[in-house]
Amino acid sequence: AMAEERCTFRLRCSLLGHEQDVRGLTRGLFPEGGFVSVSRDRTARLWAPDGLNRGFTEMHCMSGHSNFVSCVCIIPPSDLYPRGLIATGGNDHNICIFTVDNPAPLYVLKGHKNTVCSLSSGKFGTLLSGSWDTTAKVWLNDRCMMTLQGHTAAIWAVKILPEQGLMLTGSADKTIKLWKAGRFERTFTGKSSCRRNSKSVTFVLCGVWDICTFVHQVKSFYIFLFSDFVTTGEDRSLRIWKQGQCAQTIRLPAQSVWCCCVLDNGDIVVGASDGIIRVFTESLERTASAEEIQAFENELAQASIDPKTGDLGDINADDLPGREHLKDPGTRDGQTRLIKDNGKVEAYQWSVSEGRWIKIGDVVGSSGATQQTSGKVLYEGKEYDYVFTIDVNENGPSYKLPYNITDDPWLTAYNFLQKNDLNPMFLDQVAKFIMDNTKGQTLLSTSNQFSDPFTGAGRYVPGSSSGSSTIPGADPFTGAGRYVPGSASNSVPPVGGVDPFTGMGAYQSTADKVENIYFPKKDSVTFDQANPTQILGKLKELNGSAAEEHKLTEDDLIVLEKLLSATCNTSAETPTAQQLETLWRAVNWPEDIVFPALDILRLSVRHPTVNENFCSEKEHVQFIILLLKFLNPEGKQANQLLALRALCNCFVSHAGQKLMMEQRDKIMTQAIETKSGNNKNIHIALATLTLNYAVCLHKVNNVEGKAQCLSVISTVMEVVQDLEAIFRLLVALGTLISDDANAMQLARCLGVDSQIKKYASVLEPAKVKECSRFILNLL
Repeated sequence: AMAEERCTFRLRCSLLGHEQDVRGLTRGLFPEGGFVSVSRDRTARLWAPDGLNRGFTEMHCMSGHSNFVSCVCIIPPSDLYPRGLIATGGNDHNICIFTVDNPAPLYVLKGHKNTVCSLSSGKFGTLLSGSWDTTAKVWLNDRCMMTLQGHTAAIWAVKILPEQGLMLTGSADKTIKLWKAGRFERTFTGKSSCRRNSKSVTFVLCGVWDICTFVHQVKSFYIFLFSDFVTTGEDRSLRIWKQGQCAQTIRLPAQSVWCCCVLDNGDIVVGASDGIIRVFTESLERTASAEEIQAFENELAQASIDPKTGDLGDINADDLPGREHLKDPGTRDGQTRLIKDNGKVEAYQWSVSEGRWIKIGDVVGSSGATQQTSGKVLYEGKEYDYVFTIDVNENGPSYKLPYNITDDPWLTAYNFLQKNDLNPMFLDQVAKFIMDNTKGQTLLSTSNQFSDPFTGAGRYVPGSSSGSSTIPGADPFTGAGRYVPGSASNSVPPVGGVDPFTGMGAYQSTADKVENIYFPKKDSVTFDQANPTQILGKLKELNGSAAEEHKLTEDDLIVLEKLLSATCNTSAETPTAQQLETLWRAVNWPEDIVFPALDILRLSVRHPTVNENFCSEKEHVQFIILLLKFLNPEGKQANQLLALRALCNCFVSHAGQKLMMEQRDKIMTQAIETKSGNNKNIHIALATLTLNYAVCLHKVNNVEGKAQCLSVISTVMEVVQDLEAIFRLLVALGTLISDDANAMQLARCLGVDSQIKKYASVLEPAKVKECSRFILNLL
């Protein structure tokens, strides 16, 4: 019996409250069976089921945005907020966070530079936002933890995937990007049209703005079973798809049906450009009364249909049949049929469940009138109240922007930008231009007297953006013979007792309760081990074959020998300006012979005088440029290794720490590219650099710095095999999350706990197992 009852969706109720377009909907967690709507009227509204009848009651109206609200999502419950939170994104560039029982925001997230048009929530309170400013941001509570950059146009769809640390962004640049732990992983490209308004992972991966196999332009999409989904579009329709086929089409008396969501009981909620929320149900118990359904059909019959609607086809009023054509039944649900009655063209839709044709509106602009008889502007054979002229650039063509006063200015603006391949970032400006210039009398001819919406003047030059990509790869390390940089063991002098980085002091685990001696680590780790004789020997050997313009004199070599002696020994000698100038010339040698000079730099920068000289505000720009140049993954691995070690050793003094922190984003972004090789010494150096940043970040309240460091740790752990490198990453992770609840939450969100579980059972070295277990206990 239930199978027979649940056969088709019918109107349950229509909800009035919003004063303008309803732009976003989401199923709520509290009250049970409720939902949240957002609108261009700058409000969000929480709706609860009305136990007395089939409708819903507005619990409260939430305000906090200074411009229209475009998207909404629910943040899952937490210990602090057991009913969850409501997040809304708006045209004011802000995200407002509400509790379910207060109409004022709990707090406001600021950071985007344009409209926030998509939101997705994840575990542990994370929120992902997409914006017209081409970026997506990861938020944790009231802070921005990461900014995802890479798209070249507005981001219209975002999704946090169930697998921790994975996120998707869909953009008007016609690409979808996958991010892992906040770092870009790969780009998906597909159809030539734009991705928009995703409510599910499936849609983001296969979805497009107007899916070619669908028959209407999709505005929103909602998966509610594995193979069943719901779409809404600008052809005034809600469509229910089953097994890949359109099972039912429901027309609405509104030009654009912007959004939809599915409630726990399977009912479908839709929001439209007329500001009305409508709920449709398969349940006979919840179906609206016959009077309400008749009123809905009457409203639908009085609607005006644009002949450009995708599934009406070309219309020639003279060829259309009369009302007798409606005596023949339709062949499928949602089939449309046009008739001519008393000079008017009317549209009807076949309802399988009702077994009859239902009028869905009058087709306007199909009468065949001329401009003189209709009093309107003709453009491409159709009648409009306005046809504006937009000049794109000085020498290019002008574009026509047709508009009727019954049209939605936002939809018209969007279609104009799409049709002419203009930047969607200008949607707000074009819509405002239309609204500003359609007040007052109807125009009878095309006009160019208005200012251009892009510039206020009459000329528009679209902006351009470019991106670059690097193909990772590395030449094999071929340093041969007597001196191989990095071949010596890397030791760190123990500071009080056993040092876990070196194994010095016969470090062993015991059966007793192990004390956490690993983190938070207080001091930076440096690379001190060296054989000055071998380094100088290799330098002299390569100097003999160097080009004349690079060759060092015998005096220069003596100067470098004294510098190496002063910085490697505990003598009281202070490096001189001449020594530092000679070293600078040596480290600017060609890449194929520079590595012994880089090794001298790596050792020398530990000395306070050298550290101050190279890391001071006066010299640091060239110093950083030099070291980052050697981190190119396509360069020599010996240079990569020694540049990473030099950066690690910079942390030994205050000047170096200050410089490393100021240049953190640039250095870490470049350094992580060296993970692509299979050189374990490079991986250890990269892990040590990350650890030294963690040590510094533990001392300061730098949320974005910690987020970047956590992202690097998660990313590098995916590729590193060497257990010493893993251990240093574990210590970095433990140091970052110690005494910081936000960092701990973000680590959970990125899924690092699942990454490190396998190391909790490592037998040797025991420090890896013990450190990972301490971290898992924290998480």
